[in-house]
Amino acid sequence: MESALDHLDHYTARALLEWQMELGATETIGDAPVDRYALPDEAPWLARRAATEQPGTPVAPAPKADPVAAAHAAAKSAASLETLRAAMEAYEHCELKKGARKLVFSDGQPGSRVMIVGEAPGREEDREGRPFVGRAGQLLDRMLEAIGLSRAENVYITNVLPWRPPQNRDPKPDEIAMMKPFLERHVALAQPEILVIMGNISCDAVLGRRGITRLRGIWTQGLDLPVIPMFHPAYLLRNPHLKREAWADLLELKARLDART
Repeated sequence: MESALDHLDHYTARALLEWQMELGATETIGDAPVDRYALPDEAPWLARRAATEQPGTPVAPAPKADPVAAAHAAAKSAASLETLRAAMEAYEHCELKKGARKLVFSDGQPGSRVMIVGEAPGREEDREGRPFVGRAGQLLDRMLEAIGLSRAENVYITNVLPWRPPQNRDPKPDEIAMMKPFLERHVALAQPEILVIMGNISCDAVLGRRGITRLRGIWTQGLDLPVIPMFHPAYLLRNPHLKREAWADLLELKARLDART
């Protein structure tokens, strides 16, 4: 009696064989039965492994990739903001990516004199894929407008982290560390004259320090640029009595820009 196997062509047979190999098959079925109890104690594959290992030596697990080193390599290879965004989209070592809706890359005008670095996306940012939206973004826009700036014309904006942490928690040190190479490359490609870092997380990533109430309004250097720390707009919404200090910081920024014109 003929079977379907009798009419297999070469290509179909090869495809079926490759499929079985992918499933883990290591031996073919012969025409004659095999007495497995009469075979040596060690299977062929086990004998080959024993020839290359010491008896009793545990098999070492494959080394894990270094997330920071991988980020450095990916960021360094980006020659433009578009390829940097693509590199961040392809980066798989940050667990925040799995719970976020969208990557929040930037907003505003690349090449602007002022670049603002925020902390991490919130719910609205995660939904829209842009930094500083919602109430905090509206307050930021009013703050910038008061000194003649706007994201539509002469400000570029990004965050330390491109993905929203769950429940808007603070980013963890390892998350900041693995995303810092992308931030450094982002700043280098955007080429601003001045960095405005808003909030403790931004101060940590750019300056390696925290304590925004002590750092705010004081010019320093970070990523080879003049840097001024400021309160985050979301923090000002929770602490409106600090808006006077925020206004003083904005005037300091304006004075620096006017002096460099």
